[in-house]
Amino acid sequence: MNHLSKRNIWGWLNTVFNRFDPSRVKDVGPDRACAEWLLRCGAGLKWKNSKTLLTDYNSLPITGGQKIVEINATDAAIMDCGFPHFKGLTDVEKIVFHKCGYLTDSAILYLPILKASLKHLQISSCGNITVEGLQPIKQLSKLQSLLLYDLPEINNKDEVAQDLQSALPQCKVSFPYALAKELIEESEKDKQQP
Repeated sequence: MNHLSKRNIWGWLNTVFNRFDPSRVKDVGPDRACAEWLLRCGAGLKWKNSKTLLTDYNSLPITGGQKIVEINATDAAIMDCGFPHFKGLTDVEKIVFHKCGYLTDSAILYLPILKASLKHLQISSCGNITVEGLQPIKQLSKLQSLLLYDLPEINNKDEVAQDLQSALPQCKVSFPYALAKELIEESEKDKQQP
């Protein structure tokens, strides 16, 4: 099997894992269906009143009723076709999209579904996001912090940050000229200083 064939198989499999199934939402509720989607694609989540990040699909609770409050999609294979899973979620306060190779502008279009609850958003090291793709973020009226970095399709970072800050005056918008490694090193330096 050649390299291209392997990529096509993984792409197809990831599309299957991302598929939105309205009948599943009807059967188990939006939070449970969304949790199943996220975990199938390699993301993690926190339930309301839980301190730990759930990353194992087999650890999903048998009973329903839990509400998702945090999503960590670091290195997750989430795709835009899975983002309708956000419909019906009411308690999501924080999302991290980091190193999501399949994340595109069309996925970001779904984020305003969460505008009643989303307070913290990070989009970093996602190579397919453009300036146009960030525009729906302006609708997230409850957003308190927005961290963007390592988005190679965006060249005018200062202008983009200023535009988002103008649209979201209550939000702290950060779009540093740094790679993930540099931000981690800087954070470690800050922790060491008295």
